[in-house]
Amino acid sequence: MKTYLVTGGAGFIGSNFVIYMLNKYDDVKIINIDSLTYAGNLENLKSVENNPNYKFIQADICDKNAINEIFENNDIDYVVNFAAESHVDRSIENPEIFVKTNVLGTLNLLCAAKKAWSVGDDVYRNGVKYLQISTDEVYGSLGPDGYFLETTPLDPHSPYSSSKASADLVVKAYFDTYKFPMNITRCSNNYGPFQFPEKLIPLMINNALSHKSLPVYGDGMQIRDWLFVEDHCKAIDMVIRDGKIGEVYNIGGHNERPNVKIVETIIDYIKNNVDDSVDKHLIKHVEDRKGHDRRYGIAPDKIKEDLGWYPETTFEVGIQKTIKWYLDNMDWMKNVTSGEYQKYYEKMYSKK
Repeated sequence: MKTYLVTGGAGFIGSNFVIYMLNKYDDVKIINIDSLTYAGNLENLKSVENNPNYKFIQADICDKNAINEIFENNDIDYVVNFAAESHVDRSIENPEIFVKTNVLGTLNLLCAAKKAWSVGDDVYRNGVKYLQISTDEVYGSLGPDGYFLETTPLDPHSPYSSSKASADLVVKAYFDTYKFPMNITRCSNNYGPFQFPEKLIPLMINNALSHKSLPVYGDGMQIRDWLFVEDHCKAIDMVIRDGKIGEVYNIGGHNERPNVKIVETIIDYIKNNVDDSVDKHLIKHVEDRKGHDRRYGIAPDKIKEDLGWYPETTFEVGIQKTIKWYLDNMDWMKNVTSGEYQKYYEKMYSKK
C-alpha cells in the first residue's frame, strides 16, 4: 500500500484529489495535512472522513517540527503539495504570506522529504516522489497567439505567481543539486465542486443567485484556459505513477474563454433553469486588477504524448456539472461565504 502525503488537501483541488484517489484505489493511504485557513474546509471531505485509508492532520507546511514528525511517524511514498496561498488579489494586498507559505513552506517539505527518503549521498528509497502542484501563471501573459510550453521562460507578474515560480525553482534545484525525485505540474484555471467562492465561477454563481452585482475586471476580455478539476486529478495521478523524474508537465483543458463569456454562460444557465429574473444587467465592470495578465493558454502535448493523458470533460459539460453541484449544495456555499469571506468580499468589491 502506497502512502500519499497530500498537503492542502482540504482546499479545492486538494480535496477533489483526495476523494478521487480514495474512490479509485483500495490500496492507497492518504494522509491529508491542512492548516485550515479560510479556504480549507473539512466539509469538502465528508464523503471520505470515515475511510480507513484516510487520515487528517491539522498542520502548517511552514511548521518544521510538525512536518518532520509526520515523516518520522509515517512511511510516506509520495508528497503531493497543493498547499498554497493562491488568490492573486490577496497577494497584491499581502505579498508576505504568499512568500512564506508558497516558498518557505515548499522548502520545508523538500527538506523533510529529502531527510526521510535518503539512503545515501543523492540516493533515495525506491518508489518515492515529490510532486509540486504549480500554475500556468508562472509563465506570465500571452499575446493572441501561441501557447505555454514547458520550455517557456518563467515571467510571473503578480506576487502570487512570483511565489509559485520561486517554489518551482527551488524544487527544480533539489533535482539538479541532489538528484531528488520530483515532478512539477503546471495547470490552467480549474473549476468544479468545492472551489472557494472568491474565484470567478463560484463567485458569479453565488452572486447571481443572490441578485448581487457580478464584478468583472476591466473589459472582461482576459482569456483563460479552463480545466475541469476531475481531469486535473487524473493527470496528477498519472504523473505521480509514471512521470519521468525531473520533468515538468503542463496540464491544460484546451478550453479558452474570455472571463466575461464565462459570466454570461453562468447567467444564461441560471436564467433558463433557476431564476428568469437573472440577466446581464447584474454584470458590473470594475477597475482592472493591477498587473492583470491578458491571456493564458497551455499546450498539454507533452503529458499527452508521454503519459496518454487528455482532458475528457468539455467546458460545455463541465460548467453545467459545476453549476448543478453548487445549486445542489447551497448549504455548503452558505457556510463558506459567511464570516471572514464576506468581510473580504465587501472590502475588495463594494468600493469599486
